[in-house]
Amino acid sequence: MKYDYIIVGAGLYGAVFAYEAKKAGKRCLVIDKRDHIAGNIYCEEIEGINVHKYGAHIFHTSNKRIWDYINQFAEFNNYINSPIAIYKDELYNLPFNMNTFSKMWNIHTPQEAKDKIAEQVAKTGINEPKNLEEQGLSLVGKDVFEKLVKGYTEKQWGRDCKDLPPFIIKRLPVRFTYDNNYFNDRFQGIPIGGYTKIVQKMLDGIDVKVNTDYFSFIKENPHIAKKTVFTGMIDEYFEYKLGTLEYRSVRFETEVLDTDNYQGNAVVNYTEREVPYTRIIEHKHFEFGKQKKTVISKEYSSEWSAGMEPYYPVNNEQNNTLYEKYRKLAEKEPNVIFGGRLGNYKYYDMDKVIEAALDMSQKELL
Repeated sequence: MKYDYIIVGAGLYGAVFAYEAKKAGKRCLVIDKRDHIAGNIYCEEIEGINVHKYGAHIFHTSNKRIWDYINQFAEFNNYINSPIAIYKDELYNLPFNMNTFSKMWNIHTPQEAKDKIAEQVAKTGINEPKNLEEQGLSLVGKDVFEKLVKGYTEKQWGRDCKDLPPFIIKRLPVRFTYDNNYFNDRFQGIPIGGYTKIVQKMLDGIDVKVNTDYFSFIKENPHIAKKTVFTGMIDEYFEYKLGTLEYRSVRFETEVLDTDNYQGNAVVNYTEREVPYTRIIEHKHFEFGKQKKTVISKEYSSEWSAGMEPYYPVNNEQNNTLYEKYRKLAEKEPNVIFGGRLGNYKYYDMDKVIEAALDMSQKELL
């Protein structure tokens, strides 16, 4: 046994666990099948701009412990996420707030907005929503749902809203103030210089192997470590023997443009079904860049299949039931810790990933 832990995946969960284990005097080997560390928060520098290669990552949390923890590794700027939505030739602020309603209905007061939504919800006559479409209509009424929710959601999930379960949108955040700050969290920002540097600092002094597939590597090195921290797909670990969990994937089309400012905002959502991409990210705006050129990424949501990157789990009833069966198998593996989005088959924000990794490391390393 050369190591105490082999950590599969050099993303945020794996890096936090490795950092804590090293502090506790443990020897770790971190491996990743990609050719770089930092998982989905990896930033690639293009034209002097930190490009979020696997989609926009905006750090936000209300947990001071997590905020203080991540600030050991980077200084954060004061970026506030305020996305724009484009529907046909109309432009709206997100999240749904008084700026959105004022533009949509030419009204000015919170009461007018509340009355308009209540009137449209009443017209639907929906008491018990049977699908996502009915759920959306019963929460925000026809105008907001059809212009800003329906097309975007159908592109994200690759299914008609009538064929999606209502619980996907338990609620839609509606604000009756003129506030475009997307997150309610107290702390928010982007690390100056990008996310990759955070993971580099966490993994400093720890053995790391990239371009390394765990399943091939462990066959050749079966006794390399006492324990495994696995942040890959839990169903793949068990060779899909109970069936395959479903994921959604995202494809990015990234291009350099010979202009200093393409869309005036970091995140612009395209909510019309007929536009094939869900949103365009202009990366320089995350760090208030002044470069002469700009880099944009169009995001296309798609079904996942083997060989593609799994981005987020499809947490419907059928998949959650299957995951529970895998979780019971995982409990019988005393020397394997399953963590992260893929290991826990759960959508995590970055602060929740860090919190989960810290909690697990404290439990494990004490």
